[in-house]
Amino acid sequence: MNRDYDDIPGTYVFDGEHSRKGYALNMFCLSLNQAANREAFAADPDAYLDRWDLTPDQRRAVRERNWLELLRLGGNIYYTFKLAIVDGLTMQDVGAAMSGITTEEFSAMMIAGGRPPTSSGGRP
Repeated sequence: MNRDYDDIPGTYVFDGEHSRKGYALNMFCLSLNQAANREAFAADPDAYLDRWDLTPDQRRAVRERNWLELLRLGGNIYYTFKLAIVDGLTMQDVGAAMSGITTEEFSAMMIAGGRPPTSSGGRP
């Protein structure tokens, strides 16, 4: 079904469809709230991922830490960020990776008011 927000470049609206598509992915990420789960994931990522009904694309996106792909595949930013925390990343690090720029460039861009809505990536 087409929605009026489907044509916003680079934006993945977390609606009901995305929620259903990303349920297992988001529950995996949420599980990382518990120290024992973080330890199990760090010790054997593949075995830990086997516990979840992830699609092959979701699994690959987790392994590659492809933040935009995680969102495209149904991930909610608040849940997927839990995976970033496991890696010791900040929201600025993830935002920079999503924008294709350095963390320093991303922080400066945010301080300056963000990027224009017509921009694709971190540079207008």
